[in-house]
Amino acid sequence: MKRIILNMAPYWHIVLIILVFLGIQAYCDLALPQYTSDMIDVGIQNHGVEYILPEKMTEEDMLYSTLFMTDEEKQKWEGMFTQNGELYERSASEKELENSSEDFLIPIVLTHQTGNMSEERFKSTLKESMANSPEQSPEELDIDNLTLDEISEYMHLDLKTHEDKDEKGILTTYVDMRPIMLGLISNGQLNTEQISTIRSQMEDTVSAVGSNTMKSLGIAYAISADKAAGVDVDEIQKSYLWLQGAKMLCMALLMLAASVGAGFFAARTGAGIGRDLREKIFKKVIGYSNTEIDKFSTASLITRSTNDVQQIQMVTALLLRVLMYAPILGIGGVIKVLNTGAHMGWIIIAAVAIILMFVLVLMLIAMPKFKIMQKLVDGLNLISREILTGLSVIRAFGREKEEEKRFDKANTDLMKTQLFTNRVMTFMMPGMMLVMYGVSLTIVWVSAHRIDTGDLQVGAMTAFISYSIQIVMSFLMLTVMSVILPRAGVAADRIDEVLKTDTTIVEPESPKAITSSTGTVCFDNVSFKYPNADDNALSNISFTAESGKTTAIIGSTGCGKSTLINLIPRFYDVTEGSITVDGVDVRELSKSDLRSRIGLVPQKGVLFSGTISSNLKFGKPDASEAELEKAAETAQAMEFISGDENGFERAISQGGSNVSGGQKQRLAIARAIVKSPEIYIFDDSFSALDMKTDAALRKELEKYVKNSAVIIVAQRISTIMNADQILVLDEGRIVGKGTHKELMKSCDTYKQIAGSQLSEEEIKKSIGGEDNE
Repeated sequence: MKRIILNMAPYWHIVLIILVFLGIQAYCDLALPQYTSDMIDVGIQNHGVEYILPEKMTEEDMLYSTLFMTDEEKQKWEGMFTQNGELYERSASEKELENSSEDFLIPIVLTHQTGNMSEERFKSTLKESMANSPEQSPEELDIDNLTLDEISEYMHLDLKTHEDKDEKGILTTYVDMRPIMLGLISNGQLNTEQISTIRSQMEDTVSAVGSNTMKSLGIAYAISADKAAGVDVDEIQKSYLWLQGAKMLCMALLMLAASVGAGFFAARTGAGIGRDLREKIFKKVIGYSNTEIDKFSTASLITRSTNDVQQIQMVTALLLRVLMYAPILGIGGVIKVLNTGAHMGWIIIAAVAIILMFVLVLMLIAMPKFKIMQKLVDGLNLISREILTGLSVIRAFGREKEEEKRFDKANTDLMKTQLFTNRVMTFMMPGMMLVMYGVSLTIVWVSAHRIDTGDLQVGAMTAFISYSIQIVMSFLMLTVMSVILPRAGVAADRIDEVLKTDTTIVEPESPKAITSSTGTVCFDNVSFKYPNADDNALSNISFTAESGKTTAIIGSTGCGKSTLINLIPRFYDVTEGSITVDGVDVRELSKSDLRSRIGLVPQKGVLFSGTISSNLKFGKPDASEAELEKAAETAQAMEFISGDENGFERAISQGGSNVSGGQKQRLAIARAIVKSPEIYIFDDSFSALDMKTDAALRKELEKYVKNSAVIIVAQRISTIMNADQILVLDEGRIVGKGTHKELMKSCDTYKQIAGSQLSEEEIKKSIGGEDNE
């Protein structure tokens, strides 16, 4: 995780931009549930009316609204309206409107209840009032069996009534008691102390029922007052719903734009980090010596450069898009939940605890398999590469079935590991869904009781469910990342291992320069041992390859010929002794300077995809057409080049698979010739050529390399018979040194090699020919 985050350091400014986009997205995401809550509670239940202050009031409603107010409250209430003829129009500020519910809720609710007293409650209140009256007893009048009109006539009151549906949807008759209360207050029958007692009883009711329910009653009063003043309440509701809908649409569009922006920059950052890692790995591997290549293996380096980098790239984009968004959404959701006042935070805490325990169990089971998976990918890559590279050999030996079994085993092992991790992780999503729906059901069950008691509104419950799901979703995002991160962590470790492995072939701090450039190579008592090997591959090698002369190296297979020439361009460094070029130790020359003086033709001809021209110009990009033709003629390649209609522009496929082995070898030799180096190294480069082509090539080559040192590793005596100096290697030591004639007389090993390749007549002729000279 740490390494993945460190990779983002160069992109910190883009990460900040992503954070801004995610902040905007989270703000919009968290705002939508509140808008939904408002649409339910205010837009639908309260007809779009937000405050208990009516927009307009009649003189009568203004008088009645102050029935249960103190003198100070009356003054403040009336100050928030402006009289316009027979109506009072609301002139309160936004702040006064927001505080109105807190300041005037008790008196307004009392007024509303007084003006909307059900027939049953009105008769009950009247009986109670008559029971307390010394002048009249309730037994004298059967109130329960009288109609409201009869009661009005008996008591000489003008009772106002209206019909409306109650909370259960039943049509009920309501009595407006406000005129009676006004009369009682005016006559002094209801004094300030009694009003204060009524208010205290209402405050207790608010505490028991909940302020949200009481506010709904206050808003119901505002709606009735607006209707009485001629305000179109239906239009208010429509306007409110359209406005809230427009706000929600704007929020959704803004959230979409922020999400797209965050996704774009996250993908761009991930792609940039992938590019940087591939570039770093490539530069590092290019500088590796053969020791480091052997340590990692080519197959593993390919996997690390492709599959592992892809894992990091994908996880980086997800980390910036998901992992950074999850805590923002989760923290915001917690804050919003606390603001709902639903007091059900314990449900979310329980849900989060269940999720964390669930994920922990899954990770403990799956984590070890993630670490094994990448190694299995390496193994599959290795086997695939070997099979594809050696396909012709496999077919020649009829090993298709065996190789299929070997591939199938590696493939099956990887499949089983992936299936195990996938099957373990399949429990995650159903588990998360179970927790999420369990949270929703629990909230609905608990909220139902609180809505019934008036402590919670339906919209608040809806908002709470939405915020709870968002919080759970944020943890779900984290758990999804917890599935991906371990594998990416393994990939990051593997990449870091490559980047932190320094090549054993280091550049000198103060490189020396060659003053007199001739190309003379001198081995001075050189010994070399491969890393972790017990014995030396080369021991006490001393010779000089002079400019203008040919030095040949011959010996049995595994005697150290290729190892010896690999020390010259510093593919490996000597263990003991020194190698100098024009008197300067190769370890004191910069690698670029040293290798620019060498033209190497490897034992196995290597061509790159492109054209013949691009391959020949590999060591000298500015080579002219004439130089290419001359090099091709020298390497005996001009015949098949000119025979093709595209000539030097003939396409070469990957690895040179569309040319023969001999053609590939001749093009590799021509490539070295085009470079015109000071030192030519041919590592058994003539073995793929027929005897005639070999002889013609060497004859032309002698004319071309007169001013360079030529070092030839060969298996055939005929190839090196005319060399100025021949070294005979056996088990990493020089057992013979001299010309062909000298070695035939003094070196038994050389005699054995010559005897195995040449007839007695050819041997006598080669020795005799030299005597004649």
